[in-house]
Amino acid sequence: MDTNKIWFTSDHHFGHKNIIEFSKRPFANADEMNAEMVKRWNEKVGQDDLVYHLGDFALMSSGKVRQLRAQLNGRICLITGNHESSALECADCFEWIKDYYELTVSDSDAHKGERFIVLFHYAMRVWNASHYGTWHLYGHSHGDLPDDETSLSFDVGVDSHDFYPLSYQEVKNIMAKKKWTPPFEPRNK
Repeated sequence: MDTNKIWFTSDHHFGHKNIIEFSKRPFANADEMNAEMVKRWNEKVGQDDLVYHLGDFALMSSGKVRQLRAQLNGRICLITGNHESSALECADCFEWIKDYYELTVSDSDAHKGERFIVLFHYAMRVWNASHYGTWHLYGHSHGDLPDDETSLSFDVGVDSHDFYPLSYQEVKNIMAKKKWTPPFEPRNK
């Protein structure tokens, strides 16, 4: 798939009025929050694009999840978060739903032309092939977990990115600024 059509995001909490206070979101109520996040999603994501949502999609009835999902562009692959009961009740609204996923993306700048990315709702200190430079994207922390510039991982949640999903290229640009060193290479002393 064209990397310009791949997106990453997490922790929308559509319909969750308490998240406005918990995460200090700049919205008057859940309806305003939902409308603005749908708008920002659709400003970036095209109809045929693929979105990897890393959990906590919505806290509303499954019927309302269906209605909201119909407003969002793209095909959504959902990694389960800790608030997914409604999404699970309408699993047919998503391409698939999994607890964890290892994604391979064709990228001529990556080792052997393939970028390996571990997708999980929760942040991990190590993950499959992390010592080889694979990436790890997560959510759950709502921007409260300090970024580690020496780790090829970061929070793709909406609270950390002005309520927008991130393109593959945006993720790649963030990772390029990291100061990660392979553990098996000699370090400068």
